This record gives sequence, C-alpha cells and structure tokens, in this order.
Amino acid sequence: MINSIITFLVHWITNSISKIGYPAIFVLMFLESALVPIPSEVTMPFAGFLAAKGFFNFWLVILTGSLANLGGSLAAYALGFWGQAKLVKKLVNNFGKYLLIDYGEIEKAERWFRKRGELIAFTSRLLPVVRTFISLPAGFSQMNVLRFSVYSFFGSLIWSTVLAYLGLVLGENWAVLEVYFRKFQLVILLFLSGLVFIYVRHKLKKIRSKKSS
Repeated sequence: MINSIITFLVHWITNSISKIGYPAIFVLMFLESALVPIPSEVTMPFAGFLAAKGFFNFWLVILTGSLANLGGSLAAYALGFWGQAKLVKKLVNNFGKYLLIDYGEIEKAERWFRKRGELIAFTSRLLPVVRTFISLPAGFSQMNVLRFSVYSFFGSLIWSTVLAYLGLVLGENWAVLEVYFRKFQLVILLFLSGLVFIYVRHKLKKIRSKKSS
C-alpha cells in the first residue's frame, strides 16, 4: 500500500513538472514547506535532471525552488503566529492524518527550536522532515519575521542547490536521492551541529579577545 502511494506520488510530481514546468516546481516546493507531504527530494532532483537535458535553466530551477520554499515557510509561520501552539496542535492532532502530518514531528521541531534557538530556522532547512515543520514553532515564539525569512531563504537555497545539482549530475539515476537523504539525515545533522559549534566557539574567542585587550 505504502509503496503504491509513493509510486503514485513520484509519478504525479514528475509528470506535473514535465508538463507544466517552473510553475509546477514552485507549487510543489511551496506546498512542501507549507506542511503538505510532497518530498523535495523528488521535485528538485528531477528538475535538475531536466535542466541537464536542456528543458530548464539550472539556476532558475534553484531560484524557483528556494522562493517557493520561503513562501510556504511563511504560510506555516503565519499559521503558528496567528493560530498559536494550542490551537494548531489541536487541529493537527484531529486532522493531520489526512495530510500525513505527524503530530510527533511538530513536537520534535518545537523541542529543537527551544533548545537550539532561532538559528535552527536556517540549519533545519538542510534536513529532511524537520525542515517542513520548523516554521510552526518559529511562529509560536513570534520570531522576528524578517530574520526568519532570511534564515529560511538561505537554508532553502542551499538545500535546493544541492538537490538540483545532484539531479543534474546523476541524470536518469536521480531517483536514488530520496532514499539516500532520508537514510543519512542523522549524518547531515551531526555535520551541521559541528558547523554551529565551530561558529559559536569562534564568536566566543573574538569576544574574549576584545575583553582582554
């Protein structure tokens, strides 16, 4: 049953992009960031593959995906901002199953946001699953919308670039990426955590050096 749904979804995504072009990429990436379970690991690699074939401009594919992700993220942010945590969680708990939205993933995203602060709005964009839900706790906490937009856009820009480029390079084997990214998301998380640690340590050293001088 699950395999049939996945097969149908992949066929629908690729067929939509092939027939409609950039607007399909935008809508699919927008919906993915607006809590609808449409995997960017299918959308962007396939678009990158078509760019390699000459059907799309590679850089326009990336820009389309990134702006769409930002738009969807702002929609989810607004839901969290205006709906507030209690109401949104109640809606997800009652109706989330119809959109395959996991209540537990929202709880996880909220815990991550509380522990790691606003920078997670950027780093989470490079992770499967969590990237979809992180906008809600950002809205719950009423994070500055401009800062949220900047973090979300640049995180989405990196994610879209990586996926589209891999689709460009892999060609007709682009479909292996969806499984790959979900399997190794922990490795990606550890890598990002290391980058954040290095950045924070560098900042602390600069602060200490200023105090001592």
